[in-house]
Amino acid sequence: MTDTMVVQIVREALIMVLIIAVPVLAGGMLVGLIVSILQAATQIQEQSLTFVPKLVVVLVLLIVLAPWIASVLTGYTTELYTKIPQMVK
Repeated sequence: MTDTMVVQIVREALIMVLIIAVPVLAGGMLVGLIVSILQAATQIQEQSLTFVPKLVVVLVLLIVLAPWIASVLTGYTTELYTKIPQMVK
């Protein structure tokens, strides 16, 4: 196993993590922005008002995206297993 192979595997893993995390983080950020705008418009400054909707949206997105996340992780794992003969050389 060469250094370039290790760097390539780590790079692919980091890209996969980013691809999986971006939809969930973007959903939470969008809900946080909407709630912040509503709080600024109504002058209600309750901390739990921002936390609970973001938590609910992130959990819903994780449940909805679970099959896609599992397929991405399975594909990456399968790819790693097929590369094992090349790594042993």
